[in-house]
This record gives sequence, structure tokens and C-alpha cells, in this order.
Amino acid sequence: MGIKVAKFGGTSLADAQQIRKVHAIVHSDTNRRYVVPSAPGKRNNSDRKITDLLYLCHAHVKQNVPFDEVFSIVEDRYLSIVRELELSLDLRPALEEVKRQISEGASADYTASRGEYLTGIILSELLGYDLVDPYEIVFFNDAGRLDEKRTQSAIKTRLSRHERAVIPGFYGCTHDGKIKTFPRGGSDISGAVIARGIHAEVYENWTDVSGLLMADPNIVSHPRPIDTITYRELRELSYMGAHVLHDEAIFPVREAGIPVKIKNTNCPDDPGTLIVQDADPITHTGTITGIAGKKEFTVITIEKALMNSEVGYGRRLLSVLEVNGISFEHMPSGIDTISLVVSDAQITHKLDKVIQEIRAECNPDSVEVYPNMALIATVGRGMAYTPGIAAKIFAALGNNSVNVRMIDQGSSEINIIVGIETDDFEKAVRVIYDAFVR
Repeated sequence: MGIKVAKFGGTSLADAQQIRKVHAIVHSDTNRRYVVPSAPGKRNNSDRKITDLLYLCHAHVKQNVPFDEVFSIVEDRYLSIVRELELSLDLRPALEEVKRQISEGASADYTASRGEYLTGIILSELLGYDLVDPYEIVFFNDAGRLDEKRTQSAIKTRLSRHERAVIPGFYGCTHDGKIKTFPRGGSDISGAVIARGIHAEVYENWTDVSGLLMADPNIVSHPRPIDTITYRELRELSYMGAHVLHDEAIFPVREAGIPVKIKNTNCPDDPGTLIVQDADPITHTGTITGIAGKKEFTVITIEKALMNSEVGYGRRLLSVLEVNGISFEHMPSGIDTISLVVSDAQITHKLDKVIQEIRAECNPDSVEVYPNMALIATVGRGMAYTPGIAAKIFAALGNNSVNVRMIDQGSSEINIIVGIETDDFEKAVRVIYDAFVR
């Protein structure tokens, strides 16, 4: 077996009890040689994430408000973890240094990054692994983007000297030597970058769920877990609202052909979900991988006779959206019609102006607006070239009195998107799921 990189999320490191689970998981497999921790997350619904508390400390300093009380919560949390783990580790000097830096006006990025850094100190002591500061191996260019070439070279060189190491997630170093964080959820990105740098056999992402589910459990009761999914299917489900890994956490390992395994820290024996290359063989033909959807869309339908023969019509139509700073989600069309599917967040307060400009620029025969729309994507590489998939979806919706207002399917047949009334959203997700799974 090759090297595994194991990233643990905030819920996996929320307290000493959770960290003991991490210790057991890491030491249960000698191939888990590199560990990427997040900052401690919530212990319960009324709790605060360490990262949020650190941002609050920074905000207090910016407003010239004392932050001692907030920082004491952070300090007590870490010291209690060390005490309960019975570590011979004095974390006070590191905590004092963090507090001093914040009080002297340290950046928000520095302040937030200390959650992962302090957790890394504790975890390296507990595991007996070396601590490698990502400030020394993860680099951003002068545009604030990850400097992939420099970072990959530094990771390969530095980690070759550490057989086992803890590398805190979420941050790195700018071109001028300052600490910079990835977007929120950035520890996922850090883990993927480390996995690519050392050519890991697999990148494990440990969280509080046993992999991905075929549908939202808030809508479908006990949806079936997804055993295997491709990067492309994951992207489609993520775009349509499924809660999965941050997009930027996928690209480093996807480009390197490294699979991702999503596992549950609280149920480590559960199989989890394996995310694989798009070129891997299809093992589930004739069925679907998952269902996801989003609400709050408006559909603008433009009709004009002989539209198809009028050169530049689509360009003029889309230029109206462009000058108004609006992007569209989908654009299904017929010979004489084009429908623009736009999120309500994009079109709010601009709809009347956009309609007027469409009439002036495109001279349509009619413009109709359908608000309160929702989109549902049925996704699955196994759907391709399988007769009857679309018929099964539409029959299920029709038999349950769900009116389909829009249909959009790409030639790849990896997904079928339907537009329905928002009031039918939950029912539609359930009946599609039942049609393929129950």
C-alpha cells in the first residue's frame, strides 16, 4: 500500500474525546503518514468554532475593543484539551505569542490560522509525529493564488525528510512572507495539496458523516449512501446544492489522479464514499448516482418567429444579461424560443429593467416570466446510453402530479435537470429517489 494523507475536520477535533478517536484512526494504519488537521469545531449546537472566536478577537482589536474575554475562551479550550489528553505539553507560550500578535494588530489571516496551528502542535505531540508548518511549504503568488509549482516542489523536498508529520491546514505563506489563508473550508484544500505533493495513493477526508448520500436526508428519509462517485458527478451534484467538498479541494488531487475517500471519524468502520477518476470503468450502469437541487430561480422565456434564422439573436439576448451584471444558470431552447434560467439573487430588483432591454434589443414576439422555480438534477454516469432513464423520471413526476416546466439535458447524458414549481420541490426529490431506489 502507498502513502495516505488523512485530513480531519473541525468536528473530528472538537474536544479531547474526538481527538482520541483521531489518534486511534491514524495509528490503525501505518500508511497514514501525513495528517492535516482543522481547528476545533463545535462540540454542540450552542458552542462556537475556534476559528469564529479567533475572527471575533481580530474584529475586537480592529474596533479598539478589549478581546481578553473572547481569547480566554480559546485559551481555556486548548488547555483543557491538553489536560484531558494527559500530554506533557506546555501550550501556554504558544498561546501567549498568539495573543500578543493579535493585540499588536496581526492580520485576520494570521489570527484565523492559529486555530489550525495550535491544533497541529497538540496532535503532533499526541501522535508522536513531526510538526511541519505549512508556512514553510505552501506558497501563494503575488496575485494571492496558490503557487502550485513552488508549493509542490517544497512539499516534495521537505516531507521527504519527515517519514510522518502533522501539517496544519488552512494557510500558507504569501510572496512577501505573510500568512495567508485559503477560503473557509480551506483545510480540505490543504489536504489535497499535500496529497498531490507527495503523490499519495489516497487522500482521506475524515468528517462527521459516513460519505455522501444519494439525496438530502432532510428531504428523503435515510437515503442510500454513495459507494463510488466520479469527480465529474461530484461536480454536478455540488453545483446543484449537494453539501460536498469545496471545489478547490478537488482540483489538486483530480489533476494528479489521486482518489478521495470520505470517512466518518465517529464510525471509522463504515465504508464511506470513494471519489475516483472520470475515466474509471462504470460499475453501475442503468441507474443514478445522486439527486440534488436548488430553489429560488426565475425563468424568462423569449419567443420570436424564425428566431433560428436571425444571426446573432442569442448574442444580443445574452448581452442584456451581461451589461446588467447577471449570469444565467441554464439556457434551454427551441427553434423559436429561448429560456433563460436565472437565480433570484441575480435578478432581484433588475427584472423589469432586463425585460425592457430584451424587448428593445431583441424585438421578441413575447416575453414571459415564470418566478418561484426550482431545479432538480438527477446525476449519474451510469445513465449514459441507458434507454428509459428520462422516461422513468418524468413518469414518476407525472404520476405524482408534479408539473415539469423545463427540461435540460446535455449530450453527455450525465445529468437531467428539470424545472418545477418551488412548492413541489421536496415532493419531486422524493418521487425521483423512490423511482430509482425504493
